[in-house]
Amino acid sequence: MKKDQTFNNIYSHGFVRVAVCIPEVKVAAPDYNSDQIIALAKSAGKNNAAVCLFPELCISAYSCGDLFHQDALLDNCLAAINKIKSASKKIPSFLLVGAPLKIEGALYNCALAIHNGSILGVIPKSFLPNYREFYEKRQFCSGRDCLLEEIALLGEKVPFGANIIFNASDVEHLRIHTEICEDLWTPIPPSTYAALAGATILTNLSASNITVDKARYRRDLCARQSGACVAAYLYAAAGPGESTTDLAWDGHGMIFENDELLIESGRFTPQADLLLADVDLERLAQDRMRLTSFHDSVTAYRDLVAQVRRIDFTLNPPTAALPLQRQANRFPFVPAKTEDLDVRCYETFNIQIHGLAKRLKASGFEKLVIGVSGGLDSTHALIVAAKTMDQLGLPRANILAYTMPAYATSKKTKDNAHILMESLGVTSREIDIQPSCDQMLKDIQHPYAEGKEVFDVNFENVQAGERTSHLFRLAGQNHALVLGTGDLSEIALGWMTYGVGDHMSHYNVNCSVPKTLIQHLIRWIAERDEFSQATRDVLTDIVNTEISPELVPGKSDTEEPSQKTEDKVGPYELQDFNLYWITRFGVRPSKVAFLAYHAWHDASEGKWPSTVPAENRNQYTLADIKHWLEVFCYRFFKISQFKRSALPDGPKVGSGGSLSPRGDWRAPSDAEATVWLEDIKNIPDQL
Repeated sequence: MKKDQTFNNIYSHGFVRVAVCIPEVKVAAPDYNSDQIIALAKSAGKNNAAVCLFPELCISAYSCGDLFHQDALLDNCLAAINKIKSASKKIPSFLLVGAPLKIEGALYNCALAIHNGSILGVIPKSFLPNYREFYEKRQFCSGRDCLLEEIALLGEKVPFGANIIFNASDVEHLRIHTEICEDLWTPIPPSTYAALAGATILTNLSASNITVDKARYRRDLCARQSGACVAAYLYAAAGPGESTTDLAWDGHGMIFENDELLIESGRFTPQADLLLADVDLERLAQDRMRLTSFHDSVTAYRDLVAQVRRIDFTLNPPTAALPLQRQANRFPFVPAKTEDLDVRCYETFNIQIHGLAKRLKASGFEKLVIGVSGGLDSTHALIVAAKTMDQLGLPRANILAYTMPAYATSKKTKDNAHILMESLGVTSREIDIQPSCDQMLKDIQHPYAEGKEVFDVNFENVQAGERTSHLFRLAGQNHALVLGTGDLSEIALGWMTYGVGDHMSHYNVNCSVPKTLIQHLIRWIAERDEFSQATRDVLTDIVNTEISPELVPGKSDTEEPSQKTEDKVGPYELQDFNLYWITRFGVRPSKVAFLAYHAWHDASEGKWPSTVPAENRNQYTLADIKHWLEVFCYRFFKISQFKRSALPDGPKVGSGGSLSPRGDWRAPSDAEATVWLEDIKNIPDQL
């Protein structure tokens, strides 16, 4: 974000607002229809839409049949186009409207691009359906057969052809292509080549009558094309007012972004409809930049891509405050819908089990050693280990589980560790590591060994190191593998003791599972009948326990942890949000803060998905977000990469996150964090 731009403006952060308009039409009444189009366009413009899409042949109505051959209708369509053109001088949006046009003795089904009092281009339909209820070749010619690249229209010379992209010269990445209805139904839609030539907003003026289950098929087509082209796809189908002599119309409107449905019309509405959505152009550009196969396709089809023409125009987007009109998911690693969360948990859990089973079979080992603290990560890793043993037909007793209390271990977490181990039927034991820690502190002449209450990082690391040292020696003694427990969130923040602490293991099943998802995984597992009631009860209690490393003693012996991890590294829900956007999409911190603000500043009841428990429904100010984002960027970019460069093996779980130095994240350990920290200075403390 540039310093002179408004922070709370979507165009400052790579978004663009788009609209799909479904007008109410009358058949063969261009004057009436143009009034409806203008009214919807004005409404979209007042809502700051940059692109405004209308259905196929909306100026005349699609269902005119042989009336398209009547000069009176065609003349009135030209007059209606001129009226829309004049009205567009006071409408900020780029308009795409459909009309029949007679060009050098042939009739074409066209989309007209209109902006600021000018017709920027005319796009003819390429593929004309002539089967079942369709007989478009009776009236129209295919745009593929026309050799013209320019036509005379209403006193202007206008670019003509299906190979046109409209490029907003003052909005980065805003490049618009349009195709018409059947074009999308073909094996290779024209928008494919447009996307390879740089188009990010793909649009479809459609008439598509409705039959049973056709809406699902349309939805699949739009989703697939937006995903394959890494683009937004806007779809507008004819609605109220079309002739029902033989067909029916549902006014189906949709806006997709890279396979994700942003908004969809209600369908079968008796009046006009307007859909608005904010498309993240920077996200699309980031994904395209990363996808080498996308650019290989550009090269593979270079001859066709080279034929695509660019027409520049100036949009003049609003510069005043314009908040995001799109839900920013607070928990990007956790689906908002219960049914989707069930699938996510099932797949994550089984990926972890599959990875660990393969590692055991490949190594020839049949035993595992794991440290169990009674916290989230070790709890989940132990459950994965138990189910892995079940899958391999090995006894759970082959899991050698150890809880290793020291100076600050709380009674609650130690008790929960014992209950969990016993309920799962693993081999369990408690090892008090305090004597060995005392010896280490004495050997290194730490002030604590002299009776001073110095609880520094070295004091903490001695405990973490002693635990790991015990686990590796126990593994060697029992011909077993050490199972790692650290999660993706801790790895991102460097919240692990390097080499001899929880950083190291033989195999880590949690390495690409973020903290926010682990909490849901444990809840999901606790609700399943395959575990005993004792297991389910203790899992629920563990999820509700404050997250803590338990390395610094408290003032009294209480059941609660004396340290709170999130006081130091920040709320994991915020840091997982930062992690997702920065590593998955590479966006600048100021944009992450903009998204986080829209996700977290309003914590009212209706803003929460059912998958988020009431006790986790927090709220953060922009100042909070800015502070913890700075902590994240400093820790992630400046001080913790060397730990990630030496991570043990572990399975990648989701497309949203992996920091393996052999996979998704390969970065230098001695890079600077300056560019990220400087960008954070552009974030205001409040709006």
